[in-house]
Amino acid sequence: MDRKRFIQLTGLGISSVAYTSVFGSSLSATSKQLKISGDHELSADLVIAGGGLGGCAAALAALRNNISVILTEETDWIGGQLTQQGVPPDEHQWIETRGCTKLYRNVRNEIRQFYIRNYPLTMNVRLRANLNPGDGAVSKLCHEPRVALAVLEAMLLPYISSGQLTLLTQYKIVAADVTRDKVNSLKAVNTLTGATIILSARYFADATELGDVLPLTGTEFVTGTESVKDTGELHAPQKADPDNHQAFTVCFAMDYLKGENHTIDKPKDYHFWQNFVPKLMPPWPGKLLSLAYSQPSTLRPKQLGFHPEGISTGEALNLWNYRRIINRNNFTEGKYRSDITCVNWPQNDYLLGNLIGVSNEEFKRQVDNAKQLSLSLLYWLQTEAPHPDGGQGWPGLRLRKDVIGTEDGLAKYPYVREGRRIKAVFTVKEEHVGVENRILVAGKASAAKAAVFKDSVGVGSYHIDLHPTTRGQNYIDFDSLPFQIPLGALIPQRMENFLPANKNIGTTHITNGCYRLHPVEWNIGETVGSLAAFAISKKITPREVLEKPVRLQDFQSLIISQGIEIEWTG
Repeated sequence: MDRKRFIQLTGLGISSVAYTSVFGSSLSATSKQLKISGDHELSADLVIAGGGLGGCAAALAALRNNISVILTEETDWIGGQLTQQGVPPDEHQWIETRGCTKLYRNVRNEIRQFYIRNYPLTMNVRLRANLNPGDGAVSKLCHEPRVALAVLEAMLLPYISSGQLTLLTQYKIVAADVTRDKVNSLKAVNTLTGATIILSARYFADATELGDVLPLTGTEFVTGTESVKDTGELHAPQKADPDNHQAFTVCFAMDYLKGENHTIDKPKDYHFWQNFVPKLMPPWPGKLLSLAYSQPSTLRPKQLGFHPEGISTGEALNLWNYRRIINRNNFTEGKYRSDITCVNWPQNDYLLGNLIGVSNEEFKRQVDNAKQLSLSLLYWLQTEAPHPDGGQGWPGLRLRKDVIGTEDGLAKYPYVREGRRIKAVFTVKEEHVGVENRILVAGKASAAKAAVFKDSVGVGSYHIDLHPTTRGQNYIDFDSLPFQIPLGALIPQRMENFLPANKNIGTTHITNGCYRLHPVEWNIGETVGSLAAFAISKKITPREVLEKPVRLQDFQSLIISQGIEIEWTG
């Protein structure tokens, strides 16, 4: 028994799974399965760091193309923005019919079917063509984080059962072994126990929220804002600033029980946030904890509304309805005492610190500060927020810890709008997608269509939406055009077997503003998983796929056949 080796892995919905190798022999496995190579060591065809939308999509695409995968996630929930961060999907207006991958649409359809199968919907709602459980204003599909988690887990489970996929939740990548331009292995640490494991593969993908594996592997990257001299972009500043990042947000969920008092204890930093005025240019219109903000596209002061019973607040947007994930009227009478809404608003955008390139201690400190802001916002809503009729405070607002899955009721991971971006073979700039910049560069006719990329491997659409930054820049928000995702933006300038699978592709600070949303992140990840499998099957590198026209056409044909759109139609 002293020679028995145990490799402890976290599995889907299981605290740990033990794979045993007796007397030094390795477990038998097919060519599509994982091979255990020694104590605390695993290998697969593809290792993906980060179990968010890009990571899940990359895994599913690689698995359907018959390669083995190890997927790590530092929290206990996969799903990224949709789950651990508590952010209902931000999507474009055509999402129900085009402009995303077939697999992403399957996820959306399965979320709807989950409600139809398991929830007591009213008959009228059950028969809707496009069920929206929360009827939130931000999306045609506003839903609970746990439902997306259940759907994604169900999609991965058959591959886990067969041994083709190993899912390591609560594991964070902390180091890399690299030889020149190739990654040999990554080192992961269990965030609960401190146990470490070495992960080797033919290909590696960084799907973390901040691009955390880029510096570990020595992959060249940029952060923050480029200058107009660097990119020639219309909205770029005169001076570059690598520490100028968009605000991040710690989201939470709440409901409202009229006549009850669920006021939380006053947060320790409440006095600070109660009086905090953001120092932005152009100026922010007063205190952050108020219903006034800068209208993103004009930067003029604008009033928002708030009423937790969903009652109209006139011309002002009722924030309660904005990211509402349960509309109680969609369910049989008495099922829900209240609607449920997620809070990802201008009022809890955290501006006073960065998460990129800081120590673990500083990361925790900044996230804790952002949590204090979110708790202060809740306390302000419970005690001071103005009523449309002149009263103040809504003590019936209740923090829904169960919805978000944490003891403190705050999201498991902050919603990060930008992280590190690879220095890619090709960088998407504002001139490729921004309406005004395209007119400036190529004339009025170019404003009708985004740049056409011969190496397109996906599509997306969203206005360029940059939130206020840590260096005091107010919103940048302007029109963009439905765009393509060029393969060149997914290929690092130097690394051979390492790929980005999140919002860490070759964009600028400006174009990140439209390439960072849910369906685009999914498309990026799905393409990367497919690319790794294709490169392995053809015995070529991703760069050769890009540079050899025949191989590029073959790859595009493959992903089109598997439901990835590479151009806009209709």
